[in-house]
Amino acid sequence: MADKNFVEWIDNYSIGIPLVDSQHKRLVDVTNKLFKGCLGGDDEARRFFLKTIHEAVDYVQYHFTTEEKIMARVDYPDYLSHKGQHQDFVRELVAEVQSFQAGKRFVPNMMVRYLRDWVLTHIAMTDKKMGLYITELKKQGKLYTFAIKGQGQEELTG
Repeated sequence: MADKNFVEWIDNYSIGIPLVDSQHKRLVDVTNKLFKGCLGGDDEARRFFLKTIHEAVDYVQYHFTTEEKIMARVDYPDYLSHKGQHQDFVRELVAEVQSFQAGKRFVPNMMVRYLRDWVLTHIAMTDKKMGLYITELKKQGKLYTFAIKGQGQEELTG
């Protein structure tokens, strides 16, 4: 089981924005890393989880910032709702980590399952809508390319 991934990236998860898709793949990798760390004994799993969950929270926030910059740049009509989902998720994730650090009885692999389920559902529903909106802008010739400062060149233009 330790060699098998908890979740596999499949092309159906792609939203058609290479920068965002690559970050989504990284979120899947982080989820797998957390899950594999939870397979050890209780103390080992807790130490690994505590160390790695901070990496996951930081990367989730970095990724959400990327998406929010893209949405703002293209005047995405569902920006506020989408951003609100990001804020709610980060708030929940941080609260769970703080409870865990405070000694609350906590099963790390339950948190990993929550992370996986939320991320995959968010990609499949909310991020797909954003991807379709941007694809439509491209088809209409309303979007070209622009850079996301500090994150390289995105293929989008506008």
